Amino acid sequence: MTTTRTRPVLTLTDLAACCSPTTGRVLGQSEAERLAGVLKALAEPNRLRLVSMIAANDAAGATCVCDLIEPLGLSQPTVSHHLKVLTDAGLLAREQRGKWAYYALVPAALAAAAAAITPGPAADG
Repeated sequence: MTTTRTRPVLTLTDLAACCSPTTGRVLGQSEAERLAGVLKALAEPNRLRLVSMIAANDAAGATCVCDLIEPLGLSQPTVSHHLKVLTDAGLLAREQRGKWAYYALVPAALAAAAAAITPGPAADG
């Protein structure tokens, strides 16, 4: 004896829910490329730790590169390279004070990256 399986039939209401138009904000090509650069800069464990350390010291206003080397256990040139990548991505601001560089978060850049990938209603405009 052979049995045949049949697929369940979708009702029109199920079909409408499946194919409903997008109601949230969708990234454009250039915005997606820019955001990918930011996320790529963050997608490295030492860089995430640097952002975390600088954020933890935010009350001081800025963090000296000299205070970031030992906790990471990396050489000064390596830490400086990671900080440059984060600065080039727009996540950190750099200020030279004598021979030392000080870094601070750019809160708007972090907020924009988070907002771009956070579900929500479409922006008016």
